[in-house]
Amino acid sequence: MSAAHAAQRRTAIRTDSFSLASLRTAHSQPVAVTLSRAQMARVRRSAATVDRMIARGNAVYGVNTGFGLLAQTRIPAGQLAALQRNLVLSHSAGVGAYLSDAVVRLVLVLKIGSLAQGFSGIRPQTLLALTRLLETETYPCIPGKGSVGASGDLAPLAHLAAALLGVGQVRCAGRIMPATQGLRRIGLEPLQLAPKEGLALLNGTQVSTALALAGLFALQDVFGAALVTGALSVDALKGSDVPFDDRIHVLRRQPGQRRVARALQRLLAGSRIRASHLTCERVQDPYSLRCQPQVMGACLDLIESAGQTLAREANSVTDNPLVFAADGEVLSGGNFHAEPVAFAADQLALAAAEIGSLSERRTAILIDPKMSGLPAFLVAESGVNSGFMVPQVTAAALVAENKTLAAPASVDSIPTSAGQEDHVSMATHGARRLLEMAANAASVVAIELLAAAQGIEFHRPLTSSRPLETALRKLRRTVPRYDRDRFFAPDIAAAAALVSSGELRELVDL
Repeated sequence: MSAAHAAQRRTAIRTDSFSLASLRTAHSQPVAVTLSRAQMARVRRSAATVDRMIARGNAVYGVNTGFGLLAQTRIPAGQLAALQRNLVLSHSAGVGAYLSDAVVRLVLVLKIGSLAQGFSGIRPQTLLALTRLLETETYPCIPGKGSVGASGDLAPLAHLAAALLGVGQVRCAGRIMPATQGLRRIGLEPLQLAPKEGLALLNGTQVSTALALAGLFALQDVFGAALVTGALSVDALKGSDVPFDDRIHVLRRQPGQRRVARALQRLLAGSRIRASHLTCERVQDPYSLRCQPQVMGACLDLIESAGQTLAREANSVTDNPLVFAADGEVLSGGNFHAEPVAFAADQLALAAAEIGSLSERRTAILIDPKMSGLPAFLVAESGVNSGFMVPQVTAAALVAENKTLAAPASVDSIPTSAGQEDHVSMATHGARRLLEMAANAASVVAIELLAAAQGIEFHRPLTSSRPLETALRKLRRTVPRYDRDRFFAPDIAAAAALVSSGELRELVDL
């Protein structure tokens, strides 16, 4: 299949207004982007404004001056192209494992969207070279470490820009190759950067934002699955749905809490297990069952607040300086400072830690015969069989790890560039940890899913509600009931894949 034909088959997303849904698509699959005539006209006017400023001899930061502490050094006209190339090469100082193709694809989409707004002074051909990388799935190899989140994501974005120069490496269809070879493969020559272009490519919060968005999307799937497993645990433990009564939650005035309570009510509605103990003598359930709306609702509010921040950031122009073609001015500011992204990442980290913490506590109740009324460790003939004893230990270990990872990144700052950049956001590693935290939480919720399903099946022939029985069937497609001890790790992996797939999230009506 030709590259052009493949591009036609990809989902096309607009670059003039990103939604979280379109960004989720860009993260999950190859995409094409659309650039309007109006966008390209703004890009051309912006580049022409830079050319006029140079011709007049105006001092413009990063165009005909040095960078950072060297901002007062004027660069001769004959060295302006070398200035931009040297900037890219010297700033390509990242270390660590390469970012995934999914994250790099999202970085490309965000960078294209920012540059296409016409405030960055780049030429149309430079913007189109980025779209060519995206649409041919030619992803620059970007080391994940080396950014402090101001002035933007300099080191990682330098590696992206270096690929356009034919420097470094790219990944095509999972194969890493020299950037020069990758460019030839898609019909591009190495770029010769014009004034301002290196700075426009390097400056910006696109890497931090892409990493935070990837974490957001993963956490949304885990959150939805955790509501399903939480409802399953309530039914498996013959808990009450009275704590989810809307009359309670309307008094709290917290929107997420009320939505979660309603979602749990809908998940449990029609359960014959619940109907079997309506007149039982138990007065109250443990907090991890009863207070799900309060805890998970607070997590939902945090997740949605962070999502709104990241959606705004995705649609922002965050390089420096900015070119205002209509006014004929170039203004130097600080939109590259990623503090909003750092705060959003810290919010998501808190939510990830709490989702897992609550889920693990329900698993602990399920395996305890004194609390659950179920067989010890959820297995027949316990003693010769250890059942769910150590999976709960695994969940506890992951919860403890996430608590450590949840420490805020945004409160740290280390001055860089000889004190010129004296306060930084630490957004990049604050966002990068989110995928690990979401994966940890997914495994914790997966263990609860396995345990709660086991508990439900001990109540047969009674059945749970329609959505919860659907969740159970989805699990049993790949994981059989745990009748006796077997190699446990594949069960957890399969359940975690189900949690992360979003299939359980689709059962939740929020």
